[in-house]
Amino acid sequence: MEENLPPADIADLRTTPNLPESADVVIIGSGITGAAIAWNLLENASDDNAPRSIVMLEARQACSGATGRNGGHTKAASYRTFLHHAKQHGTDEAVKIAKLELANIRALHAFVREHAIDCDSHPCRTVDVVYDAAQWAEDQRAVRAMRDAMPGDAASEYVLHTADEVRDTFYCGKGGDESIAGGVSYEAGSMSSYRLVIGVLKLCLERGLNLQTNTPVLNLEKATDANGGNGWRLETERGAITAGKVILATNGYTAHLLEQFQGIIVPLRGHVTAQRPGQGMPAKGLPVTYSFIHGDSYDYMIPRPPGSRFEGDIVIGGGLHDLSDGGATEYGTTDDTGFNGVIAENLRECLPGYFGNNWGEDHPDGRIRRAWTGIMGYSPDGCPFVGAVPGVENMWMAASFQGHGMVLCWMCAKALAAMMDGRDDDELKGWFPDAFRVKEDRLKQAFRGALHMQGIDS
Repeated sequence: MEENLPPADIADLRTTPNLPESADVVIIGSGITGAAIAWNLLENASDDNAPRSIVMLEARQACSGATGRNGGHTKAASYRTFLHHAKQHGTDEAVKIAKLELANIRALHAFVREHAIDCDSHPCRTVDVVYDAAQWAEDQRAVRAMRDAMPGDAASEYVLHTADEVRDTFYCGKGGDESIAGGVSYEAGSMSSYRLVIGVLKLCLERGLNLQTNTPVLNLEKATDANGGNGWRLETERGAITAGKVILATNGYTAHLLEQFQGIIVPLRGHVTAQRPGQGMPAKGLPVTYSFIHGDSYDYMIPRPPGSRFEGDIVIGGGLHDLSDGGATEYGTTDDTGFNGVIAENLRECLPGYFGNNWGEDHPDGRIRRAWTGIMGYSPDGCPFVGAVPGVENMWMAASFQGHGMVLCWMCAKALAAMMDGRDDDELKGWFPDAFRVKEDRLKQAFRGALHMQGIDS
C-alpha cells in the first residue's frame, strides 16, 4: 500500500456477514472510480431512477489496487496531449478534455475540504522539466495552441521557463544532468489517494453502501434480476449475487471479466518509490511537484507536504526512459507484488542526477524508504472508456485511465452516474468529452502501446 500506510479500519470490511442475494446495482472495484460512482449514485438517491441498493465487490482489501498505490499526483499536463486530441477529435473536444482535467483536480481538493477528509490534500504548483530540445519546441507550440483555443481559461494558464530559470528556481541541474531545454509550470496538487478513497467509501457506507471486500468476481452471466428484468448473475468465491445493473470500475483488470476488452484495455505495471531527500535539499521541502520529461517518457515526483506522514520525503515513479523497449515488457503484467529490476534501479538512482549539487549526501538512514508497484489500464486511443457497454444490456463501465486516474476518474464517475440516472442531456454533453464514451468503433482499434511512451502523433 501507498508509502507503508497501515490498512484502514474498513480494509477488510463486509457490511453484511453474508453476500446479499441481490442488489439493484453491483459495482466491481473499490478504487477511486468505484468509490466516486457509488458516491454520485447515493447522492442522487432521491431521484426516481436512483438505485435502492448498491453492493460493491472488491477482490482484495478496500482500495488495494492502483488507486491505493499511486503517488497521489493531481496533475493534468493537458498541454502534452492537447495537439493530439485536437487532431484526432477536433479543437472543441480537446478544449473540453483540458477543462475536464482541471475541473477534476479542483473538484477533488474541494470535496476533501468540504467533507474534512484527512488525506494530506495539498493544492500547489508543478513544473515539467524538459530535457529534449525537440520536445521543448513541441511543448511551446502546444501551449500556444491552448492559449489560442481557450484564451483566459484557467486550463490554458501555463508559465514557460528558460533552462536557466528551471535550474535557479526549481533546484535542478548544476552538477547533475544539466541538459535542460526548458520548463513549464502550472496548477496542480497532491494528496494521499488511499486515504482519500477510504474517506469517500466511509461517506458511502453512511449512506447505505454495502461493501464486500476479499470477494473476487469469477464470472458474469446474464440473468433475471429481482424485479424480473434483464440483469446479471455474478459468481464469487462466496456464492452468487444477482444485480439489475453491473458497473465495471476495474481499470487494468477489466478484460478479465469482459472478454471483448482483451487487447483493448491493456494492463501496464507502474513502479513507484518513496525516497528520503538528500541532505543538501531545502530544509522546508520543495515548493512544487515535478515531472522530468525525456522525449516520449517521463518520471513524476511528489514531495510529501508539510504536516504529512514522512514530511519532506520524495515520491517518484516512472523509470521507463532508459529501457530499450520503452517498457513494453510491462504490458500485460497484472502482478503488483513484483518489480522490474531495471526500472527499480532507474528510480533509485535518478534523483541525484535531477537535483545535482542541491542533492548533497544521502540521508544517513539510506535513500529508499520503500518501493512498490501498481497496475494501470491503457486504451488504443489514449482515452478512458465511460458509459454503457455496447450491445450488452445493463452493464456500465468507467475504466482505462492511462495512469492519470487522479485527473480523470472523479469527473468520469460523475458523468457515468448521470448517464445511469437518465440525465444524459445537453448539460452533460456540454462538459463531458464524447471521445471518452464507449463506442463500437473504439473497440475495433488495435493497441500499439501507451501513447505517452511511444510518442504522440500531433
